[in-house]
Amino acid sequence: MTPPPAAPAPTGSSTRPYLIRALHDWCTDNGFTPYLAVFVDGSVQVPVEYVKNNEIVLNVGFEATSGLKLGNEFIEFKARFGGAAREIVVPVDHVIAIYARENGQGMAFPVPTEGAAPAEAPAEAAAPRGPHLALTEAGTSQPGDDAPEPPEPPEPPAGGRPSLKRIK
Repeated sequence: MTPPPAAPAPTGSSTRPYLIRALHDWCTDNGFTPYLAVFVDGSVQVPVEYVKNNEIVLNVGFEATSGLKLGNEFIEFKARFGGAAREIVVPVDHVIAIYARENGQGMAFPVPTEGAAPAEAPAEAAAPRGPHLALTEAGTSQPGDDAPEPPEPPEPPAGGRPSLKRIK
């Protein structure tokens, strides 16, 4: 008689906080400056005057922070912005990249989904980001569709290695 099939393994907790801590350690051990790219909405506590396009890049090196806590749910620390000490609180799921400032090596993560944004998030954070596609039938036209065909998009650059863009 064969034993009953085992139950599927539980999904476990997110790997993101563990990867963030590991890459922070790697940066520190190798003398690099760890930077976090963060998606900003109402659940993130950062100086809004430094936020561009719902993103901010933070230096999370020990020299730039005080009381750094890389937890499973939140990253918390104090840092100076324009000479004033500020309390920073970032939900781990809002970290979209961690990388070394000096060489760009690190890891990117998916941007939080719209459904994950809290109800108190600002309207601009909940607004759809980027262009949206609509399905149309080929060869059909709608009234008022006398606009010329858009030009073909330019070819992307060939080869090369992708890199993160540092935003100040």
